[in-house]
Amino acid sequence: MPIKDDEKLEVWSQQVLLPDTSVYSKQWLQIEHEVSNLPGFPPELLDLYLSHIRRCTLTLVRPAKVNGGIHFRLLGSSLSLLSFSPPEIKGDTESYDATLCLCGGFLVQQGECERGRFRLTAKRSDGGVTLSVELSDYCPLLLGSSRPSRLRKVSYKLTQAYIHKAVTIRFLAGLCRKLTGRSLPVKVRTQSLNGGEEI
Repeated sequence: MPIKDDEKLEVWSQQVLLPDTSVYSKQWLQIEHEVSNLPGFPPELLDLYLSHIRRCTLTLVRPAKVNGGIHFRLLGSSLSLLSFSPPEIKGDTESYDATLCLCGGFLVQQGECERGRFRLTAKRSDGGVTLSVELSDYCPLLLGSSRPSRLRKVSYKLTQAYIHKAVTIRFLAGLCRKLTGRSLPVKVRTQSLNGGEEI
């Protein structure tokens, strides 16, 4: 099917600092295209994401499976930037849901290691699939405390938040290409979230 001149892939994004100073980030898209099946069966979708992280960071960040959990390690060291407990994966022919709870890592504020959740979902809908990547209840080290300064907020926005958003959007666009066989230019749309400060 030929691509129209004005046809674009719309990816939606939310990134906010909530009143409790935790970060909420979500990127998602709706593929309005007949898709015969999701990209593999559980746990392949999560594996695709982990491979994408490694590739996009030029192997600087290397997801490793340790005792069932997943650690995002720096280069070949034992330093874990983010550590997650073993994933809870549910899936069938109509949907996929992988949830990982944060349990530590260098990039997490001290005392907040038991907070945070990463969720990757795919759900079939009429004529297409909705894909989403969500990070919630996360307290990044860069924000420093429950009352981060403006400088810390700007530093987080321009570094870790930007990288996470860019890598996730590329992942979603790649999944769309894998599912449909079509490569479309990406248009990012931002959706605000009531009660949060955009970052």
